[in-house]
Amino acid sequence: MTTARHSWLQRISAIASLDDDNRRVLFAYVRGSADAVGRDEAARALGIPRSTASFHLDRLVKDGVLQVEFRKSSDKAGPGSGRPAKLYRPAMDEVVASVPERQYDLAGDLMATAITRSLKGELPVRDVLMDVADRKGQEAGRPGDFLGALADLGYEPTADDAGGYRLLNCPFHRLSQDHEEVVCAMNGAFLKGAATASGLSADNVLPEPGSGHCCARISSLEPGSKT
Repeated sequence: MTTARHSWLQRISAIASLDDDNRRVLFAYVRGSADAVGRDEAARALGIPRSTASFHLDRLVKDGVLQVEFRKSSDKAGPGSGRPAKLYRPAMDEVVASVPERQYDLAGDLMATAITRSLKGELPVRDVLMDVADRKGQEAGRPGDFLGALADLGYEPTADDAGGYRLLNCPFHRLSQDHEEVVCAMNGAFLKGAATASGLSADNVLPEPGSGHCCARISSLEPGSKT
């Protein structure tokens, strides 16, 4: 399983994990603490049995919401206090997921980067955005596995009758509803960058206007092919 797809599934798992009152308050407590939290400390703070705190903290670790570290804790004293304690800290600042998968963080990063560079260089922001999107797409590309890269980004590529691939999901759906011209141009530049990094021609990415799917399609997986 690739990192991007694992990350999305992990977020889904994290949201499911937080569908429990104890785990929600434990996550809120750990997230709001200045340092990693021990089981005894969490149990006392929330007024729950240590065994309950331990069970739910470990479940949050299993689901990717928290992470563990081991070090001596000031929370312990007396015999055995010199042994490293199991402590918990957040594995993520927030838990966000969507079905179908969206990439609004990516869109925000592309736009903020483009605006910053545009202001610094006094360049047209649209031109800078296209360059930024293309470069980011190249980072997302995967030599020999363009479809896998697209699937991990949530595009849901599916073979069509023309010998190419439609992209059934738009990762920037809500943004494209109100800012279609800018978002679709950005998306096209991103996909072209990913295509070239995957060993294809940018010409393999074609406009595909219409609702209910991405605004682009892939004409072929043959290098330099265009239909």
